[in-house]
Amino acid sequence: MRFKELFRKIWLELLDNKSYVKYLRKHGVRVGENVLFRYPSHTNIDFTRPCLIEFGSDIDVNDNFTILTHDFGSFVFRNLYKDFVNSSGKVRIGNNIVFGRNVTVLKGVTIGDNCVIGLGSVVTNSIPSNSVVAGCPARVICSIEDYYKKRKEKSKKEAIEYGVELARVIGGVDKLKIDSFPEEWVQFLSLEEYELNPSIRPIVDMRLKEKVNINEFLERPRPFQSFTEFRNALNKEFDNE
Repeated sequence: MRFKELFRKIWLELLDNKSYVKYLRKHGVRVGENVLFRYPSHTNIDFTRPCLIEFGSDIDVNDNFTILTHDFGSFVFRNLYKDFVNSSGKVRIGNNIVFGRNVTVLKGVTIGDNCVIGLGSVVTNSIPSNSVVAGCPARVICSIEDYYKKRKEKSKKEAIEYGVELARVIGGVDKLKIDSFPEEWVQFLSLEEYELNPSIRPIVDMRLKEKVNINEFLERPRPFQSFTEFRNALNKEFDNE
């Protein structure tokens, strides 16, 4: 590895998300607001044509993410046909997108708004807005609305399963605390409990951020009316096992 490439690799290891976004913009990549690269040093952006890459806003990018704006099939053409054919394409990524781990987006692809791109996807064709995609090559597997309904249906069961397993590890349901549930609090947390338990507030605030009114959210109907009611359900499941 040449010294320049080695230096760049080491330097990227030290970048946080804010610095990495600034680095991309400096090189001509268009990046909107609230774009999170969770692992900048493991993100591979094609810098041969950075002006062809555009990120919208509110995007969450996980580990081992790659964008390519060109390919090098001409290597074969050159040797076989004694010709060179240029190849490139713009990549547009919309707003409100989450990318799972190990996702690759190829040249010429547009991803619409409000999409979930599943783990290991290789996105070879454009994706319409409001889609959930996965696979190699990636394909639409459902709409974001269908995925939302599916997750809502399963979330209560998953919260109980997690609570029971956690209780088993720590020695009983009575040892569970309200802040033991980084996401599962949505099943039981009331506005009153939020106000009376300072330990849960940062967890809730981080999940909802500024996108949701916390007071209104915590006053919505929920499967369990309180943490006590949730623990009673866990006790029932725990005793039946």
